[in-house]
Amino acid sequence: MGRNRQFAVLGLGRFGQSLVKTLIENDCDVLCCDKDIEIVNEMSKYGCHSIQADVTDVHVLDQFGINNFDVVVVAIGEDMEGSILATMMAKELGAKFVIAKAKNDIQKSILEKVGADRVVLPERDMGVRIANTLITTNIIDYINLSDKFAIVEVQPHKNWINNSILDNNIRAKYGLNIVAIKRKNRIIVSPLPNEIIEKDDVLVVVGKNDSIQKINN
Repeated sequence: MGRNRQFAVLGLGRFGQSLVKTLIENDCDVLCCDKDIEIVNEMSKYGCHSIQADVTDVHVLDQFGINNFDVVVVAIGEDMEGSILATMMAKELGAKFVIAKAKNDIQKSILEKVGADRVVLPERDMGVRIANTLITTNIIDYINLSDKFAIVEVQPHKNWINNSILDNNIRAKYGLNIVAIKRKNRIIVSPLPNEIIEKDDVLVVVGKNDSIQKINN
């Protein structure tokens, strides 16, 4: 078996803590760091290597061996200057892949310019995700892949039920590809065109955002 993936999470606000707990639950090796000793002590209970330190100090990041981690997550967010410094220094020290949290598009743009491989806006993205599930009656979950594309879990229309994917002609009518079907306790990945859609199925589809809106219409 291969080694567990190794993550460094810098900053332990709500986003950082949630990230650490989920990674630990999935058997990843996690180093987490924050200036607040109480938070650091609390997070150590979850089985991560938890350290109190200032992650905007280049010597601290160097001592961590930041270049040895598979992914470094800069989860500071609130402190824009600190987030930028930590991201920039992590890349300068040879970090393989840096994900940085931003609060707005301006911060996102700056983080990308100083070397972040990926920038996430969790508050905005979650708002978009929830809004789309509220305004579309048959969409269960909605995840933006980019400004133009998304992947959604959708309940089948009643006229799709008991017909095959091919007969429903979903790709031609809606511009959507069914990549999986959740059926009771199993998942059918890359279903064949002759797969019959059942009443309680959940369809996982990918396509353009405007095409996804056609489902609701």
